Amino acid sequence: RLAGPEALSVTGSETHFKVLVVSQQFEGLPLIKRHRLVNDIVKTQLAGEFVHALSIVAKTPQQWDEAYKLEPSPNCKGGFGK
Repeated sequence: RLAGPEALSVTGSETHFKVLVVSQQFEGLPLIKRHRLVNDIVKTQLAGEFVHALSIVAKTPQQWDEAYKLEPSPNCKGGFGK
């Protein structure tokens, strides 16, 4: 398991999310499989919530750079460039 329920909390009406996961479980896995693992957890944690956009950064500890800066997600403009 990559994260527990306490690792992801949703408040308010946000629909854009960024997830950063660093795990040894990603070792040897292609990016798509890493994203699928994270998606399974996010899907469970956000059951019943609308997610408009999900950005995933999935690294192994060896790939992780402490200097990486995760920028905040933009506010949702309601789609269609509103």
